[in-house]
Amino acid sequence: MSSDTDSDGHFASHSHFEPLNTTRTYQEPTDHASRLVRKLTGTGNLNEEKLFRIPTHATDDPNLPHRLLSPNADLTEYTEETRTGEILRTTTTVDGRTQTHKLVTFTVGDKENPKNWSKLFRWYCTMVIAFTCFTVAMCSSVITPGVNLVTKEFDVSRTVGLLSVTFFVVGFGVGPMFFAPLSEILGRRIIYATTLGLAVIFVIPCAVAQNIETLLVCRFIDGIAFSAPMTLVGGSLADMWSTEERGVPMAAFSAAPFLGPALGPLVGGYLSDGAGWRWLYWFQLILSGCVYLLLVLTVPETYAPTILKKRAQKLRKETGDNAFVTEQDLDTRPLSEQLKIFLFRPFQLLFIEPIVLFMSLYMSVLYGLLYMFFVAYPIVFVEGKGWSYGSTGLMFIPLAIGVICSACCAGLVNGHYLKMCKIHNGRPPAEVRLIPMMISCWMIPIGLFIFAWTSYPRLVWVGPCLAGFPVGFGFIFLYNAANNYLVDSYMHQAASALAAKTFIRSFWGAATVLFTTQMYHRLGYQWASTLLAFLALACCAIPYVFWFYGARIRKMSRYAYTPPEEDLMQSEKERR
Repeated sequence: MSSDTDSDGHFASHSHFEPLNTTRTYQEPTDHASRLVRKLTGTGNLNEEKLFRIPTHATDDPNLPHRLLSPNADLTEYTEETRTGEILRTTTTVDGRTQTHKLVTFTVGDKENPKNWSKLFRWYCTMVIAFTCFTVAMCSSVITPGVNLVTKEFDVSRTVGLLSVTFFVVGFGVGPMFFAPLSEILGRRIIYATTLGLAVIFVIPCAVAQNIETLLVCRFIDGIAFSAPMTLVGGSLADMWSTEERGVPMAAFSAAPFLGPALGPLVGGYLSDGAGWRWLYWFQLILSGCVYLLLVLTVPETYAPTILKKRAQKLRKETGDNAFVTEQDLDTRPLSEQLKIFLFRPFQLLFIEPIVLFMSLYMSVLYGLLYMFFVAYPIVFVEGKGWSYGSTGLMFIPLAIGVICSACCAGLVNGHYLKMCKIHNGRPPAEVRLIPMMISCWMIPIGLFIFAWTSYPRLVWVGPCLAGFPVGFGFIFLYNAANNYLVDSYMHQAASALAAKTFIRSFWGAATVLFTTQMYHRLGYQWASTLLAFLALACCAIPYVFWFYGARIRKMSRYAYTPPEEDLMQSEKERR
């Protein structure tokens, strides 16, 4: 790939050069460009003894743009802090010319590096992002108590009314396929701003809809637009927190996708009983509008490649030196290859890789159970016991408490993983991530069996109500363990593996809403829930199978991650 500059001094890249080597220099900043870097970053004069971070195994970070850049790209630019704010890289063109580029980096103590922000501000950003995720998740379920009112007003069947939930959740599966790769190209902030803004706008037609078609189309658009925060939030937190610090912030985030749906029916039940179904959408508009303003006005860009790319553009303009570039300017994959990875790789992993397939199926079962509850609880409590939708919403409180308790235990899980890291010299096998999963997987069938055989209309409400606690407690442990196992197993392909999981999970969750009523009416309350319990029980075998055979499966995999040192050892063996 060769590099040239256009008439405006902006860097243009073409696929003609192969990198020869990468040279890192940490000399004192004496030239004008380096002084300008200090001025732009606000780092001022640095003490000679102040050290800069050089993370071990920087290229292992799945949060870096592996899918966007070629395999030869040098990703240390995004993880190192240097004294001069640059790393020299020498490249050669196809005609033999040598070129020296200055890869722009963060300087030591750089104020624009999200990991150097004050802890208070990072926690503020974390809570805003987590609350955004909570709001989006709540929007998926808050309308369920008002479905009957919608069906009466528009004279449609209950199944058609439930499509307002189905279409929204389908949008959750479609959106990440586009927004995740776009965030790697454009950055997090612009995706948050545009998608959330679009979502807020399309809540209004839902609230004033005069026919079911308008409601369903706008709910589908909202589902796609609202999926962006759910897709990007994990990456945003990884942008701000180091691996050692990330446990508690990730626990705060991990509770949000389950806490929102659990509390949605509680709020929606009383609101629909008192004000009608349209106020369920006005409530969404108020809540999502506030979140949108908080996120867009107070949370800056967190994605290091985007921050450094803008800095390189500014340096080229200020200094007139077109050597200031980022790795995205030099070594980006061809567009055809990017599209193949972004759009087709998730499905390749889903159907070729057993780990991705069965973990996705397990998460789909769990996601389907969550959305089945939004239909099953009203059947048990409204139809069976004659309660109001508002009172039925109270039955979701133990589920929410279980989610919160599980999130509070995340520190213990993280501490255990750090111990395993020490035992394995910083390289624990991916299967270590399955330990919390193997312990907590039993909580789901236990809760479902309790819900099944205490749901007789003549029995007191306590049994089916408290059954939600073990289910909620198990959700987060299983969800986080599955995500971590996929990330550790596929590392550079992690974004595609997670996209595959999200896609199939969302479609299954969307479908379950449509047949839950019929299933409970035909099988009865007890056997319908028992069927779900046996399905969850069968899934308990999945983490145990991968615990014993996961490493062997990954060795035979085309896409599974191999640590660099193991890769070198394998190459040595092949040469011998």
